[in-house]
Amino acid sequence: MKIGNVKFDLSYYTNEDFYSDGDIELEILEMVKNDFNIDGIIKSDNRWPVLYHLSPARRNLLESFEFPAKSSVLEIGAGCGGITSVLCDKFDSVTSIELSKRRAEILAHRNKNRENLEVIVGNLNDIELDKKFDFVTLIGVLEYAGKYTEGREPYKDFLLATRELLNENGQLIIAIENKFGLKYWAGFREDHLGTYFTGLEGYDEKLGLCTFSKKELGDLVSSAGFEVQKFYYPMPDYKFPTKIFSDDYKLFMHELDTRFRNFDADRVKLFDEMSVLKNIAQNDKFDFFANSFLVFAKKEG
Repeated sequence: MKIGNVKFDLSYYTNEDFYSDGDIELEILEMVKNDFNIDGIIKSDNRWPVLYHLSPARRNLLESFEFPAKSSVLEIGAGCGGITSVLCDKFDSVTSIELSKRRAEILAHRNKNRENLEVIVGNLNDIELDKKFDFVTLIGVLEYAGKYTEGREPYKDFLLATRELLNENGQLIIAIENKFGLKYWAGFREDHLGTYFTGLEGYDEKLGLCTFSKKELGDLVSSAGFEVQKFYYPMPDYKFPTKIFSDDYKLFMHELDTRFRNFDADRVKLFDEMSVLKNIAQNDKFDFFANSFLVFAKKEG
């Protein structure tokens, strides 16, 4: 079937949505179906899911990157389409996979005029794809692999599966929180569980959910055969980045005035984050304490 110009594939849908923000997604679906003024909605509606799913600031994560002409991309865990539009702008062909039918419908309606987009509803592990891609994105997805991938090493196995979906010179793009992010030391709740200091103290493996330090993430990605890695550091985080630093961040010390924000929960303010962050950067530890990582990884140089 089609939604506007978008191919919409329900062949792998099991009639069960495993991940949802609840009935507010029905409201969001009606908003995008009826072409409501998104900027106006965001200004007048202070609910977190509305901001998170609809804010155009989500595009900032990949807006400044250039990609080869005629490239294809597979977007895994596309959600409500927070970055799908920027992918459609930058790639010749976009395939978006999303577990939730409702979220996939929101994504498709938001991009209904796109002719280069296909949306597939279902679990990646169940979907048979007849082509490989130049890029695969995991934006806020890898941390959930423990819930949706079976096996003793679900995170590695999930990355191995994505590796098989790439062309020979293809690249994997990962965005994820840093479990040692400065915001967590400063009194912000863990993004996924809403608890204090969970990542710092260590996740319970039974949760099937975790984020990683830079070393852990780098080692994990390498173990799946992605030996070449380039780390970036979206600030204040990958969800609503206003600036993106690389390992040459010392060149941009004067730009580190990027205030941390918390839209979905209360917090405890333990210290002034910016003063501490600048002190950390001056001592060459910025990459360890950055709130989020954006990683471009490929099989070999």
